[in-house]
Amino acid sequence: MSVIAEIIDTLENKIEKLFAKINSLEKKSQELKIELTNAATVIQTQAQEIEALKKQYETLKLANALLGSEENKRDTKLKINSLIREIDYCIAQLSD
Repeated sequence: MSVIAEIIDTLENKIEKLFAKINSLEKKSQELKIELTNAATVIQTQAQEIEALKKQYETLKLANALLGSEENKRDTKLKINSLIREIDYCIAQLSD
């Protein structure tokens, strides 16, 4: 009968260790979920910053071209032509 008691004690110890391991893993999983959420927030913020900087860069590039820079002359002409087409379209819409 003592052999069975030892087996039961061993099983109880192993089960306790498994429960402790499960609790530890659940806690770690929760920490990782929080970390993932924080990382996703940082990534989203950085993506928005990148988009804002790209727009700012394009604006600065256009302003530089308008100031007489030879580097972006073609882009400036294309942008002006595009704006003229948009204005013409608006005028045509208002005329109708």
